[in-house]
Amino acid sequence: MNTVPASIPVIQWAAQRAGLDGAALTKHYPKWPLWLSGEAQPTLRQLEDFANRTHTAIGYFFLPQPPSLPLPIPDFRTLHDEVISEPSSNLLDTIYLCQQRQDWFRDHARLHGFPKLPFVGSATIQETPESVAQQMRETLALAAEGRQRLSTWTEALRQLIARAEEAGVMVMATSVVGSNSHRKLDVGEFRGFALADDLAPLIFLNGSDSKSAQMFTLAHELAHLWLGASGVSDVETGRVPEQRVERWCNQVAAELLMPMQALRAAHEPGMPLVQEIQRLARLFKVSTLVALRRLFDAGYINQAVLWQHYREELDRLRTLERKDSGGGDFYNSLGARTSKRFARAIVSSTLEGLTPFTDAFRMLGVRKTETFYEAARELGVTA
Repeated sequence: MNTVPASIPVIQWAAQRAGLDGAALTKHYPKWPLWLSGEAQPTLRQLEDFANRTHTAIGYFFLPQPPSLPLPIPDFRTLHDEVISEPSSNLLDTIYLCQQRQDWFRDHARLHGFPKLPFVGSATIQETPESVAQQMRETLALAAEGRQRLSTWTEALRQLIARAEEAGVMVMATSVVGSNSHRKLDVGEFRGFALADDLAPLIFLNGSDSKSAQMFTLAHELAHLWLGASGVSDVETGRVPEQRVERWCNQVAAELLMPMQALRAAHEPGMPLVQEIQRLARLFKVSTLVALRRLFDAGYINQAVLWQHYREELDRLRTLERKDSGGGDFYNSLGARTSKRFARAIVSSTLEGLTPFTDAFRMLGVRKTETFYEAARELGVTA
């Protein structure tokens, strides 16, 4: 049986970036430890299977060292003195797919004469977060009072996504790469990103996150679009980011979702802090971490109290997230994964004969013609 001289450093790199450990790989490839020591080499079929399993181009395995595959957009995920690890294949492939969708929609918008969106790049970080948040509320037709009448965070998130899409932003939310349920996105690696463009602005939300956390990420990424600044974010509510752009976007997001004036009117000073942040979180449909941070911004608690309760609340939320089964019809739907704005446009274009079915299937993540036509009906493109 013929073997191939695959590069040991590249094999190790591919396994690491795919999050596969030695025990799991040894089950599939009994000689895995020998591959790493150089005592054995994979067959061509084994290498092809390994390349597919790790989502790595097979040509890379013949390089002496792993290739450099940086993020194609700015990285705002700095965490104090910690080094941000190399982006995973899941993150890179998600960005690449969203860029392909954005490129398609940009051409579609030009073909149909869509006007440029004036809000993209309309703000600067020299402007106050309060003034920009007010501009965003006007553009998105948002009001804190309206959100308070909604019963759940899921409804509030749906509303915010719908308003963003009505304004011209494609919002895509999913917990997997494309439609591959075996490739889960890690919320510890990133929570979202923005691709700024005045014809085809796009926001991606990591659907593995809680609904309240996605609310803040969406507001944060909208602030990125107002700046006209693309980038990957690790939006941790309550924490003060080191980068000035991220601090500013966090401040805008907090003011958009929980306006200071409305907070002061709603605050009940006599209530115990733990109960108060939960009450405010339910009222404004934000996370308890956002509510806690806003109480500090308002001067109702000091920094020592903020960080004591922040750590306690963070631990509590992580415990809840581990128990949460997640999912739901909203995030399993095609419109949520690919943006209803994008999905309707590409389905219509395909039915009109302007876009090949193969391109539409690839960007929508569907494989069967029956699925495509059913999606067209569900999206309201066909009767």
